[in-house]
Amino acid sequence: MAGDSTVLVNSEMQPVPKWSSRYWFGDQDITWLKHLIAGGISGAVSRTVVSPLERMKILFQVQSKGSGANYKGVAGTLAKMWRDEGLAGYMRGNGTNVVRIVPYSAVQFATYEQLKKMLMEEGKTELDTPRRLTAGAGAGIASVAATYPLDIVRTRISVQTAQALANIEKLPKDARGRPVIPQMPGIWKTFVEIYTKEGGLRATYRGFGATLAGVAPYIALNFQCYEVLRKFFTPEGESAPSGLRKLVCGALAGCCAQTITYPFDVLRRRMQVTSMSGINYRYASTWDAVKQMIKSEGVLGFYRGLVPNYLKVAPAIGVSFWSYELCKDALKSW
Repeated sequence: MAGDSTVLVNSEMQPVPKWSSRYWFGDQDITWLKHLIAGGISGAVSRTVVSPLERMKILFQVQSKGSGANYKGVAGTLAKMWRDEGLAGYMRGNGTNVVRIVPYSAVQFATYEQLKKMLMEEGKTELDTPRRLTAGAGAGIASVAATYPLDIVRTRISVQTAQALANIEKLPKDARGRPVIPQMPGIWKTFVEIYTKEGGLRATYRGFGATLAGVAPYIALNFQCYEVLRKFFTPEGESAPSGLRKLVCGALAGCCAQTITYPFDVLRRRMQVTSMSGINYRYASTWDAVKQMIKSEGVLGFYRGLVPNYLKVAPAIGVSFWSYELCKDALKSW
């Protein structure tokens, strides 16, 4: 067969096609690589689907009370983004987000699968709740540590665009009458600016503590809820639910986990932009941010942007788990 080659597999020389993993890796176990690939693809697909809602959530989170910000309501904000920036406004920062989410999702799913193997009790095929939560928390910590600087860059790009639009009536117009949005710094330029002007490597991990405090339990709850719901939605006599049911399982799991951990997400965003010009709040630490927010905005300040976040989380997590399992199943024969 054209493109085939004879490779040592199971101590025997066997012809295998070039597209097969055995052609490249022989008899080695590369399940971890397949999990990385499936996780990366699922992250890119899910985040692109919900990019407009992701940017809207960030705009809600970083605008402070009394700042004059005019992003109000889900429908109103989506309409304003379309009027001011068109389709580009919905996708603003998505390139950075995909660059971040591919390794983030890849590390998260691959780490979770590896930890499941390590924590599995002998003679059992499923983890109990404490072990599954531990595996999920470990996956969350690993993925955040690997990609956190990109998360800060993504947030900065979204916020810089919003600041540029603060005086939109003063911006020049194009032939269609739409404002000409000034060119925003790219991924690399934004990263270099943070690194050189705000304190080096430490600045690229600003808010990391608040992020871990929120992400670790969020990912743990996410996987736990999904596994439980997946089992519940699996018809009797079958090994897995249908694609649509997987989407529902992921959506419900994401909403449950997000409700519990959302205040940490708001804190993370606030800490990431606290040193930016044009932001009218300054926090010395995560605890200082908590005290100031309670004083100026009350408890509801920690849930700013929660409604649009539900709209984002449900399809994002649903698509993420669905596409991950789809890719993982497809790669089994590779």
